[in-house]
Amino acid sequence: MSLGFDDLALLVEIVECGSFSQAAARRRWSQPQVSQRVAALEEQLSVQLFTRHRRGASPTPACLTFLPAAQQALTALEAGRQAVQGAPALPQVTLASVPSMAALLFGPILLKLADAPLEIRCSTDHSPVIMEKLLTGTVQLGLVLKCPAIAGIHLERLQVSPIVAVVRRGHPLTRRGRLQLADVANARLAPQYWGAGCDELIRMIRVHRCSDSPIHAIQPSSASILLAQEHGFLTFMPEMAAARQLKLGNLVKLEIEDLPRWEWEAMVAWRSGKRPDAAKLRVLQAVRELVL
Repeated sequence: MSLGFDDLALLVEIVECGSFSQAAARRRWSQPQVSQRVAALEEQLSVQLFTRHRRGASPTPACLTFLPAAQQALTALEAGRQAVQGAPALPQVTLASVPSMAALLFGPILLKLADAPLEIRCSTDHSPVIMEKLLTGTVQLGLVLKCPAIAGIHLERLQVSPIVAVVRRGHPLTRRGRLQLADVANARLAPQYWGAGCDELIRMIRVHRCSDSPIHAIQPSSASILLAQEHGFLTFMPEMAAARQLKLGNLVKLEIEDLPRWEWEAMVAWRSGKRPDAAKLRVLQAVRELVL
């Protein structure tokens, strides 16, 4: 097997991660695949590149000697690619979000950074997919819901928002004062789906529900808000997602005494690295300032 740029990129990733297994996770490879590629690279160079130990893998002196040349080759390749494709005038940051947070934050983030010397690319996906994209480097920052930690990925809590019941202004339920779930069970219902808690809520409501009409669980939050405002549905959703419409008075929060305490935990995630990325850090700071 001839020496290729992907081999050089793998070498750099292992040095950055300090572990074959973490480098494998970034690429969604098995650890044996990484070990085989490293063994082939060592054979090509006729040197040992890493020393394995219980905490991972350390570069040998031969590896550290070769590393600058590998990094220069990768930098030259990227410069050539950009020259052919047309390099962006400014640094780019790819920001991915779960749909419900995208509706809340993409606009304010872009407005806040409108004059900053960087370009932001926004996309939406589910939290596990965003975490995988962070590992592979196709996304630099992720707005996700609380999920299991992954080696090499920083997770920072942005906000914990309770799940609340909301209806439009003037809805008959707003004149009832304090309520029980039984009092709202036969309303037109379309909760925003936030996870297992939503499934549990629907089961609890069906115990009291006499109506045979369906209960719709939907995403994103903007769809739930539209059904509440325009079509008279009662929705259950994170208070954070409804905050603007509640402040404007377009939506009203109902006090349901036996509504369990469910929460929606918003996180920002990014891949750790030894080299600081000024553009990514600027977007991260903007996210923090908007939410906290």
